[in-house]
Amino acid sequence: MKKKRHALILQLVQAHDITTQEELLELLRQNGFDVTQATVSRDIKELRLVKAPSGNGPAKYAVNASKTNDSFQKFYEIFAHSVLSTDSAGNLCAVKCYAGTGNAAGAAIDSMDLPGVVGTLAGDDTVFVLCRTPEEAVHLKEQIDTMLSGETHAQ
Repeated sequence: MKKKRHALILQLVQAHDITTQEELLELLRQNGFDVTQATVSRDIKELRLVKAPSGNGPAKYAVNASKTNDSFQKFYEIFAHSVLSTDSAGNLCAVKCYAGTGNAAGAAIDSMDLPGVVGTLAGDDTVFVLCRTPEEAVHLKEQIDTMLSGETHAQ
């Protein structure tokens, strides 16, 4: 139950501008998790969430950049040298790669432990990423496309 709640919290933090623990608590309750404020506080600490500037209002919760920076840099390097294009259809995101680099790209995706990603199936030059929802597949495609365009900031 805790793993599912943590995965949902990471999804919610990415999808919404959550500025208070109370907002996060309400979103968790709307998604079927009857938790207390103390539990939310512990979850925030365990997930190493931080308050970050939102650019258009009060600071919002975000994944601690120091936690993800090394992993993201490795992910970016692999993708910069192996991925040609992406597409999404339904719950799948298809990642087209140079010949022989599909497995490395798939392993990179797996190592990122991205919320919403169920798993990958990698071949020689293609990776299929199974996402929980079509929206998460589109979001993953957009994240990869952003990296391929030369922007190296994590989303």
